[in-house]
Amino acid sequence: MSAEQTAAVGHAALSGAREESRRPRMVLLTTTHAVNDLYQGAIPVLISFFAVERHYTYAALTGITLAATFLASIVQPGFGLLTDRHSLGWLIPGGMLVAGVGVGLSGLGGNYVLTWLAIAVSGIGVAAYHPEAARVARAAARSSTRAMSWFTVGGNIGVSLAPLLMTPVLLATGLRGTPLLAVPAVLMAAATWSARPWTVAGAGKAGRRGGSAAAADRGDDWRAFSALTAVVVTRSVLYFSLISFLALLFIRVEHKSTAVGSWALTVFSVAGAIGTVLGGYLADRRGRLPAIRLGYAVCIPAFLALVLVPSVAVRFALTAVLGVAVFVPFTVQVTLGQDYLPRHIGTASGMTLGLANSVGGLTAPLLGVLADHTGLVRTLEIVAVFPILAFLLALRLTDPRAAAAGGGPSRAQAAEG
Repeated sequence: MSAEQTAAVGHAALSGAREESRRPRMVLLTTTHAVNDLYQGAIPVLISFFAVERHYTYAALTGITLAATFLASIVQPGFGLLTDRHSLGWLIPGGMLVAGVGVGLSGLGGNYVLTWLAIAVSGIGVAAYHPEAARVARAAARSSTRAMSWFTVGGNIGVSLAPLLMTPVLLATGLRGTPLLAVPAVLMAAATWSARPWTVAGAGKAGRRGGSAAAADRGDDWRAFSALTAVVVTRSVLYFSLISFLALLFIRVEHKSTAVGSWALTVFSVAGAIGTVLGGYLADRRGRLPAIRLGYAVCIPAFLALVLVPSVAVRFALTAVLGVAVFVPFTVQVTLGQDYLPRHIGTASGMTLGLANSVGGLTAPLLGVLADHTGLVRTLEIVAVFPILAFLLALRLTDPRAAAAGGGPSRAQAAEG
């Protein structure tokens, strides 16, 4: 065997060993994402029970969604900037724990203000988790969109499990049983603190710079990132409208039980997990921009049909279609944002996973007031404009990987030149 062949075999063996060492870390991070986002998925479940037990108006119910996102939106950029400068691995278990405790306190007592504050604390915990966890996951996944999609799908799994795990507990105990909902966060935070996945080599400075010297050398493209943020914000309004009103569409329009509304949320979330994995697969095979645009293109007719076709069976089927379509672009947008800002991975992750995704929660109360005055179906007819807008905005996006492969300069390089 020649020296070159020996070196090649050695390199392959080393790469395989590194891949094997990364898998347990990715599995753990994916699991933490599932537990963290379990408490994001808890919000629409709790909304259903607040509607039945406390008879809140649409405005009050969507105010709960606002609580989960308002303060989180304010602090999210700060968490992103901090993780760009320092390794703050403790935010992974810490954020998860705060998210669980906030939800656990939300059902105690009947005071709306205290409930709002408890949900707000939970939202801050969810926000604190995401930038650091996404940075560590990116270091493990390297440049693979599919690998990052598995980390992201952990969040979808958590949202999907929320109705399945929490609805039986709350049906048995009522809202006074919410402290039981904090148990998964407490246990997973302890396990994560013990394992400390952020201390593994490769999750330090390189991870903060994107894990790629070539990407970092390309420079940050803030103009392209701003265009992406517009798409993500538009998707956020669509997503929060669905999770705020989907169960209520079955409960108050179709006159079905709380359990049926929870099942609709489960169908949406499970389909979302499928859509997340599918989006990563399509991005690696067909390109990131086609994957993003396809997802929004499918959303347009599916959302219109969900609103306009008064049939429980049809609405359940369209709920599944929308779950897939809304989440196909999700991970792809995260990796695209990280490539637009290779020198500020934490900021990019915080914006695409956190701040921009929270804006929809800020608009939810306005839509709730509109629903109180015009009806839920009419409000959803207005929301139908957002998948159209997201698709049109997505047509303006560019992919820096495609530009690098073609030898063309990125916008940032062109500006510097």
